[in-house]
Amino acid sequence: MSEFATRRVMMVDTQVRPSDVTKFPIIDAMLTVPRETFVPDDKREAAYVGENLQLVPGRVVLEARTMAKLLDALDIQPKELVLDVGCGLGYSAAVIARLAETVVAVEEDEALAAEAQRLLSDAGVDNAVVVTGPLSEGSVKCAPYDVITIEGGVEQVPETILAQLKDGGRIGAIFMDGAVGTARVGYKAGGRITWRSMFNASAPVLSGFRTVRGFTL
Repeated sequence: MSEFATRRVMMVDTQVRPSDVTKFPIIDAMLTVPRETFVPDDKREAAYVGENLQLVPGRVVLEARTMAKLLDALDIQPKELVLDVGCGLGYSAAVIARLAETVVAVEEDEALAAEAQRLLSDAGVDNAVVVTGPLSEGSVKCAPYDVITIEGGVEQVPETILAQLKDGGRIGAIFMDGAVGTARVGYKAGGRITWRSMFNASAPVLSGFRTVRGFTL
């Protein structure tokens, strides 16, 4: 077993399983997808540390515990279509691709998007496609989605994104209030979203997902 494969097992055994993530497909995906491949070269050694890993300023790969718990709460099924917002270099898309039928991954940083598509192709992930565009706009072309995941912090989720969720679908995001955050899952029924708080987590707030604050005198 390679050194990185050993670290991957340790990540699952020390960060994922102790967080009450028991669904086999998620454990299997996190044991299989080489996290070190989907981070900048100078961060490979830190790929399995139990914290968010910076890709570029303001953008991270979510720590394994947070990602696994959010996926566990979303309960993605093999026939579902997933929108992965803010895929970075594609790690989240590669993991979700092992759970879902198809993943549409959105990335607004053109360099990250191009590299993500290359890394996913090199890894043989043929059921995930990377779309370049503003994160806050999602990808209308393939909507509606069974599940939407947001790979970063939010203060609010734009209506544009919520409109792309299928009725009966789920959306997962980390709502930030200052430095403190809560991962929530939203359930859509009758065109309305009901949010439920799941666990504490934190991530930098993504561009386009901040609350627009009015001027006060």
